[in-house]
Amino acid sequence: MNFLIALAALVFLMVVAYRGFSVILFAPIAAMLAVLATDPSTVPTIFTSLFMEKMVGFLKLYFPAFLLGAIFGKVIELSGFSQSIVSAVIGVVGHARAILSIVLVCAILTYGGVSLFVVVFAAYPFAAEMFRQSAIPKRLIPGTIALGAFSFTMDALPGTPQIQNIIPTTFFQTTTWAAPILGLIGSAFILGSGLAWLEWRRRQAAAAGEGYGQNHIHEPEAAEKGALTHPLIALSPLLVVFLGNRALTSLIGAFYGPENHVQLAGMSAPVTANVASLTAIWAVQGALIAGILTVFAFAFRRVSVKFAEGSKAAVAGALLAGMNTASEYGFGAVIAALPGFITIRDVLAQIGDPLVKVAVSVSTLAGVTGSASGGLSIALAAMSKQFIAAAEAAHIPMEVLHRVAAMASGGMDTLPHNGAVITVLAVTGLTHKTSYIDIFAVTILKTAAVFVVIGFYYLTGLY
Repeated sequence: MNFLIALAALVFLMVVAYRGFSVILFAPIAAMLAVLATDPSTVPTIFTSLFMEKMVGFLKLYFPAFLLGAIFGKVIELSGFSQSIVSAVIGVVGHARAILSIVLVCAILTYGGVSLFVVVFAAYPFAAEMFRQSAIPKRLIPGTIALGAFSFTMDALPGTPQIQNIIPTTFFQTTTWAAPILGLIGSAFILGSGLAWLEWRRRQAAAAGEGYGQNHIHEPEAAEKGALTHPLIALSPLLVVFLGNRALTSLIGAFYGPENHVQLAGMSAPVTANVASLTAIWAVQGALIAGILTVFAFAFRRVSVKFAEGSKAAVAGALLAGMNTASEYGFGAVIAALPGFITIRDVLAQIGDPLVKVAVSVSTLAGVTGSASGGLSIALAAMSKQFIAAAEAAHIPMEVLHRVAAMASGGMDTLPHNGAVITVLAVTGLTHKTSYIDIFAVTILKTAAVFVVIGFYYLTGLY
């Protein structure tokens, strides 16, 4: 019965998300209904001390990045830089490769350390402009961004600085460069098969005479006619964000140390920041501020005229995306605390093969919580000792365990209630009904890639 309660809460949230209802409203409803069915007396405490604590904690850490990412994307749009870059890329690769171009832009940003949520805001103006010029349906933009930002650069490519590739290091005593051969093979499989799917969908639309479409919402403002900014200038804000993030990641820790204690004159006690755990977040925020200032430096007149109205739209988008994801995070925390979750965990523990056990366990829990990092953390915290013991008995290196776990986290996490899915749909002004099928296709390919990697390791022993 406990298992059915947890499953019912998950299915309910997926259905309402798919039908277009607000996850901000229905994530707490779904979570509290599950708690009500489990132990009615605990509902107020669980809501205030677990759901709300997790939701607010997420916003405390990540909302500045959502906000700065939205503003960065907006000033890139208002400056006309997106049109300049799109025109230059189309001139090099041709209209038929617009999808590949956006995938590569997203991949470069995420592999460079920019949060995938930030990439959604930054890449959307480029994607909208390129798809419009190339007469590709707008409904394919979410799947394209998902392939570039939510898949191979998130957890498969060796060395990626995304959190999904960092979490396993603390459990398996590995590095982010673990199992590079398997990571590269998995990345190639995801990229190749994902592009094949999206290009097939594009050709289908072209054959049916479907273009970009009309009467869309949340459209980036059309750039003014006139001479385009030089592509190198237009690219400079992206380069500043990329290099700034890399530089600040090193400089922040060196400057502040592992902790920083501050007490201003009006404070009765000092406040402390755990710099070691905040470095990546601060680095992204600082890099985005530098990127925004770079846009203003090169296009102050053009941006300043429309910044007041543009920034309002950016703030609204950031609030919606941030609250959607935070509500999902709170939902996952409640589900993980239910007795039914223990049943799920115990069933997964019965799988025999060590690598398959890791892959299925992490992917399942990521799907249940709607979060790659959340599902990965929960799975490793609860089952890492079992994973390690089984792997050692089978003489499987910890590096292989790391890569399989990291890649598995980014598979079924992108179910309809996933925060990143809801964010990309909210930012682009599209719906699950029009665009989720392509995101789901990338999800299936990503999940299949984990088993391709496992099969390759068992066949060759290479990692």
